[in-house]
Amino acid sequence: MHAVRKPWVVGAALLLTVACGGTPAPGSTSSGGTQQNAGRVEFVSSQGQPAQEVQDMNGKVLAGFSGTVDFSSQPTESQDIDKVLAEHLAGQGTIDLLGLTHGGFASLSPADTLTDLTPLLQRLGKDRSFPQALLNYGKLGTSKQYYIPWMQATYVMVVNKKALPYLPKGANVNALTYDQLIAWGQAIQKATGEKLIGLPAAPGTKGGLLHRFLQGYAYPSYTGTEITNFKSPDAVQMWQMLKRLWAVTNPQSTTYAYMQDPLESGEVWVAWDHQARFQDALDKMGDQFQVVPAPAGPRGLGYMSVITGLAIPKNAPNRAGAEQLLDWLTRPKQQITTGATLGFFPTVEGVNLSGSGVPGYLASESAASGRYLADKKGIPALLEVGLGSQGDAFHLAYQDLFTRIVLRDQDITSSLDYEAGQIQQALNTAKAVCWPPDPPSTGPCQIK
Repeated sequence: MHAVRKPWVVGAALLLTVACGGTPAPGSTSSGGTQQNAGRVEFVSSQGQPAQEVQDMNGKVLAGFSGTVDFSSQPTESQDIDKVLAEHLAGQGTIDLLGLTHGGFASLSPADTLTDLTPLLQRLGKDRSFPQALLNYGKLGTSKQYYIPWMQATYVMVVNKKALPYLPKGANVNALTYDQLIAWGQAIQKATGEKLIGLPAAPGTKGGLLHRFLQGYAYPSYTGTEITNFKSPDAVQMWQMLKRLWAVTNPQSTTYAYMQDPLESGEVWVAWDHQARFQDALDKMGDQFQVVPAPAGPRGLGYMSVITGLAIPKNAPNRAGAEQLLDWLTRPKQQITTGATLGFFPTVEGVNLSGSGVPGYLASESAASGRYLADKKGIPALLEVGLGSQGDAFHLAYQDLFTRIVLRDQDITSSLDYEAGQIQQALNTAKAVCWPPDPPSTGPCQIK
C-alpha cells in the first residue's frame, strides 16, 4: 500500500513552537549515562543533500555518536520511499534510521513498514519534550507513534537593505502583497536599470524549489488551496500576476537552485527560498540583509510548513543502534548543531535559538516565520502528503506549468488543463487524499 487514507486529526504545523528564547532544555540522560557502542547504523535522509551539508552532518552533527553512521542523503525522497517499500516486500531491510518529511512518511503504510516508537518516546520523555501538535503528526492518523519529530522549517524572503528605499509608498516590508512586490521590482528596475528580484527556478529534482513557491505560497494566497482550485479563475488570476512578477525578475533565475549565491554576489536584491538555502549568505553578510515573510494574495498569506521526522523501519537490521541515534539527534545540543548545519529549527521544546553556538540567522528567520503564525489571514499549507513515488511527477507538473505559462507565454487556461491532468494522474495513482489547506477527501484528491 502506498498511501495512508486517514482523516486529518490536526491542523497546520505549529511552526516555531520552540522559537528563540526560553530556557535551554536539560541535557539528555535517557541512555543512562555513557552509551554502549551502537555499531554500524544506516541513516537514510531526504534532508542534507548538498555536499557541504553532508560533510557537516558527518563532521558535526554525527561526530561524537557512539557508533559508525553511514549517512545517505543523495536520492530524492520519492526514491527513498520506493526503497523502503521494495525492502518491505523483499522481507529484508538495509535501512536502520529513516529521516523524511511528514508527507513522505504518510506515503508509506506505517503499520506494515514502520516500528511503533511509543515506548522509545516514553523513554525520551524523561528529559525532553516535543510539541503535542508535532507528535500528533507523527502518529499518521493512528494511536501509535510512527515517527518522532526531528526538525521543522519554512520559506522566507531575504532582502538586501539597498532595496528598502524603493519600497512602494505605504508598503510594509514585513506585510507585503504580491502586487506590492511587483511594484517594488518595477521601482528597483527604474532606479538601477536591473531586474533584481530572484526566484529559485533552476529545473530538475535537484534544482530550485520554485514548485514549493507555487504549491505552498502563490496558490494558497490566490485560491485558498493547493490542489482543488488548481485551474480555477482565481488560479488564472494568480498566473497573470506571476507573469507580471517575472517581468521584473532577473532572467538568470532559471539557473538559480539556491538563492544565497546571487544574493551574495548582488545579482538579486530580493529573493524567496527555503530558509536553509539562505544560511550561507546570512552567515557571511547578515548585516546587509533583512529576513521577511513572503507576500500575501487576495485570499490571505499562504505559507508552507516543513515537518521532518525520524522513524525506524520494521526490518531495520540494527534497531538498537537506530534507537541510540534517534536519541542522539533529539538531544538539545544536537538539535542546535543540526539546525546550524541544515538551517532548520529544532523540534525539542525549550531549545534556545538565541544562546551561544546558535547562528544569528536562525533567530532572524524564526522572527520572520513567526509572522506567518501571527497573521490572522494566514493559510498554512503542508508539503504533499501520501504521493510516495509519484512525488517527483507532481513537482515536475508545477515546474512544467511555469515553463509553459511564464517562460514560453503559452495560453494559461489550456496549460492549466493539461498539467491538471498530470497532477490528477499522480494523485489517483498514489490514492492520495487531500491535505491542508484543501478540505479532506474520502478518496484521491480531485481537481475541480
